[in-house]
Amino acid sequence: MGKLDLNGRRAVVTGSTSGIGAAVAAALAQAGCSVMLNGFGDSSDIEQARAALAISTGRDIRFHDADMRDPAAIGGLIDAAEAAFGGVDILVNNAGIQHVSPIELFPIQQWNDILAVNLSAAFHGIRRALPGMRDRGWGRIVNTASIHGLVASVDKAAYIAAKHGLVGLTKVVALEAAGSGVTCNAICPGSTHTPLVQTQIELYADQQGLDLETAARERLAAKQPSQAFVKTEDIGALAVFLCSDAAQQITGAALPIDGGWTAQ
Repeated sequence: MGKLDLNGRRAVVTGSTSGIGAAVAAALAQAGCSVMLNGFGDSSDIEQARAALAISTGRDIRFHDADMRDPAAIGGLIDAAEAAFGGVDILVNNAGIQHVSPIELFPIQQWNDILAVNLSAAFHGIRRALPGMRDRGWGRIVNTASIHGLVASVDKAAYIAAKHGLVGLTKVVALEAAGSGVTCNAICPGSTHTPLVQTQIELYADQQGLDLETAARERLAAKQPSQAFVKTEDIGALAVFLCSDAAQQITGAALPIDGGWTAQ
């Protein structure tokens, strides 16, 4: 097996019906993994995407609709993957939601939901998957933490609290799993053209009276020196690297892929 070959590995990727998660799931399948998808959306669209990925890669691709706010459902997701594949070697905690508001106006339910999906879901998934990884002497946990796990922006209190927490959780799991053959790392993307970011661009365009192209350009100019969105397929490639044997001594890291955002 080559250092970047994941042939025969078994992966769970949360929040993988669109955006970054879908790209990570595709990259893992292309590298040789069976993959359990998870997320929300139109059921026929999800099935079409699942079937297409299975056909294009020749891998066993499944789907589970676990609600990432529900610890019991997350346990059910891990159980389903273990039953389908015989174990979980790779867990990518990618599911995330967002709400933008000044803190004094921030809805309490939005705060609770964002912390549940963006942070607590990773805890519940890791808690269930890690013992099997330890027993087999090999495992990879990758958390999608966002550049907002390293720096802050206004009006995103819950998202930034959760993502900073996820970076901290990554470090704790890395230390607890050190020497077991299991690594845990966080990927910290900058502005990436996902459905979530597109919604933010549309809101900004509406607020500023701009067309979408100008709004996107201004959003990038404010933070990302490369003046280009991070590509989801590049994030997928980084995830594959972190899951490979080439990265066996990378653990506890929070790796920016941000067009120079945090270099400033």
